[in-house]
Amino acid sequence: MQDLFFQSEMKSPIGVLKLYASETHLLRVSMEQEKLTAAAKKLQKTPHKRIELLRFAEKELNLYFRKKLDHFTVPIALAGTPFQQSVWKQLQKISFGELRNYQAHAKSIRKESAVRAVSTAIGTNPISIIVPCHRVIGKNGSLTGFAGGLEAKQWLLEHEGHQIRNEMLL
Repeated sequence: MQDLFFQSEMKSPIGVLKLYASETHLLRVSMEQEKLTAAAKKLQKTPHKRIELLRFAEKELNLYFRKKLDHFTVPIALAGTPFQQSVWKQLQKISFGELRNYQAHAKSIRKESAVRAVSTAIGTNPISIIVPCHRVIGKNGSLTGFAGGLEAKQWLLEHEGHQIRNEMLL
């Protein structure tokens, strides 16, 4: 039996978000600026149907954007290598308003010498915002890399209480 996948779109303060899900788990949150992977392009062919799980994910995201939610509970499924999954699992432990640099994130998964690999894995996070890769910044306080673009990353960090000027944390 073939798995069924569904998608929906929602407007947000950082642009249109595309959400993809199976019947039981959120699989991807994509932003307009994002370059899509082969897996994401395959998901784009899924039917637009706002199943209950997608409505729940949209509700939680809307609450987050209105500062009424700081922890997501929508069920997610992260498809990736064991290394990527360890990086993404650790991202989920970064609380609303908390920041971490790439080196500290590598250290948190006991891969201190693999900062570039950790950075690459963060950059391929399929469930932006909900798996908060935007909370990882450069060691010097710079806003480095974000699939949705640095403007979106800055908006999300300011939304969570940080002050930023010229793509640098103050």
